[in-house]
Amino acid sequence: MFEEFESKLVQVPDASIFVRHGGEGPPVLLLHGHPRTSATWHRVAPQLVERGFTVVCPDLRGYGRSRGPAPTADHTAHSKRAVARDMLAVMRSLGHDRFLLAGHDRGAAVALRLVLDHPDAVSRVALIDCLPISEHLSRITAKFATRWWHWFFFAQPDIPERVINADPDSWYRGDPQSMGQENYDEWREVTRNPDVVRAMLEDYRAGLTVDKLHEEANRRAGERINCPALILWSLRDDLEELYGDPLKIWQHWATDVRGHGIDSGHHVAEQAPDALAASLGDFFGS
Repeated sequence: MFEEFESKLVQVPDASIFVRHGGEGPPVLLLHGHPRTSATWHRVAPQLVERGFTVVCPDLRGYGRSRGPAPTADHTAHSKRAVARDMLAVMRSLGHDRFLLAGHDRGAAVALRLVLDHPDAVSRVALIDCLPISEHLSRITAKFATRWWHWFFFAQPDIPERVINADPDSWYRGDPQSMGQENYDEWREVTRNPDVVRAMLEDYRAGLTVDKLHEEANRRAGERINCPALILWSLRDDLEELYGDPLKIWQHWATDVRGHGIDSGHHVAEQAPDALAASLGDFFGS
């Protein structure tokens, strides 16, 4: 994976972030989702390099090989605001003060926070398989609660750690053929680490508490994404089934919204990398 990419640990104020980076040209920051690592981009990142971009793929705080502070009672240590600051510091450490940005799943929540908190740093943003967390929570139905029950299970204190760490291989199921063997091996190793499991759960606990409050404050203040925003979603996932056209929801959050579905399951970077790389490359290069 990631031939001709460099790997390094970047020290930010209260975390150590593992990052892969390679290529030449306009910088693109790719943020993975749960429970993946930066390796999920291994089929997409080289295609973006071939299209003339510098590509940066970090592990989010607490995921993969990145480490952050101990969890806090109010979950702010793992808030999207804290993780967005990590990502901004990583890009600046690599010499990129302004960049293109894409996030998938939980990484998209970080991307949203980054572009709202630091608008001057982001020239274009792509948000994949997501809505703002507060939009999900304002639309809770029995179907949502049944399909996305893990959000509320992960929010419970202590019990999720005990359940998951008892048999992480059974809890986190993956297919090495679909994922790619090296990606699968890296992911499997870190999901067996109780510290990583705890951090991933804190991501969700922050989502239902401090992250929700931050998004609601943005809405009350009338703050929006002012750079072009590309919204992508997996047609074989349930985002469109639950909410209808995602673009209509995102139009309340951004001034320039475009996007489309991709024929894929949820882990689109692994399952439909060519289509995703083409969509991102066209958008970032326009």
